[in-house]
Amino acid sequence: MPFIQWYPGHIAKAERQLKEQLNRVDVIFEVLDARIPLASHHPDVPGWIGDKPRLVVLNRTDMIPESVRQGWLNWFAAQGETLYCTNAKQGKGIKALKKAAQAAGVQMNERRQQRGMRPRAVRAVVIGFPNVGKSALINRLLGRKVAASARRAGVTRQLQWIRISDALELLDAPGIIPAKLENQEDAVKLAICEDIGEAAYDNQQIGAALIDLLVELNFDNILSSRYQLDPQNITGEEYIESLGNSKFKGDTERATMQLLNDFRKGVMGKIPLELPQLI
Repeated sequence: MPFIQWYPGHIAKAERQLKEQLNRVDVIFEVLDARIPLASHHPDVPGWIGDKPRLVVLNRTDMIPESVRQGWLNWFAAQGETLYCTNAKQGKGIKALKKAAQAAGVQMNERRQQRGMRPRAVRAVVIGFPNVGKSALINRLLGRKVAASARRAGVTRQLQWIRISDALELLDAPGIIPAKLENQEDAVKLAICEDIGEAAYDNQQIGAALIDLLVELNFDNILSSRYQLDPQNITGEEYIESLGNSKFKGDTERATMQLLNDFRKGVMGKIPLELPQLI
């Protein structure tokens, strides 16, 4: 398995600044990638936030089948979590999220009133791995573009407070990654989905891992029909080599990037890399 380790200085700084701001925050939006909800959950978040309300947001739900989305709703419910499903690109699921944040704020303001303090806007923070769609989500909540958003990791570099309305303020935080990616299987999935920076891994190793994972999850028919190459009985590395030879004049790097981009942009179809019933 390819070894992945990525912890640039700006991530360490962002984590430190985020922890400093958390005591000013009333509610936490944790944004997960719908294709890999468990791999894209930061293991330290529950410890950081203590008993503050956390809204778990499953973003990019347009990239997984409806049956899998439903499966995750049930799975998270069994863990005692309410899941908010969104597609920030198209603005789906945003209203429910706003409502939930404001409901958390009502309780916060009731506590303030009991202490003789004046009510104020709810302060929420949006956290998650790089490139899971946090900035796109903030732009949707706001109804205009204020947060830089792009399909690559590490676009947001600093914390900024954004006023959504009189009732809601949002802290946009850069993507955060654990200091050590202990679980390399999860790290590979994050790399496949482009949720960590490309400096952390070798493209061809990750492309090969994608092939092996698709075969394991029974999506091999997609590969056969799309690239006219059967992945059964060969390794991911051999598949990429064959694809490079048959379609890209022996250029395995081009073959790799074609595969990865076809998956990342949803061109291959709605493909989850984690399934709730398998956990």
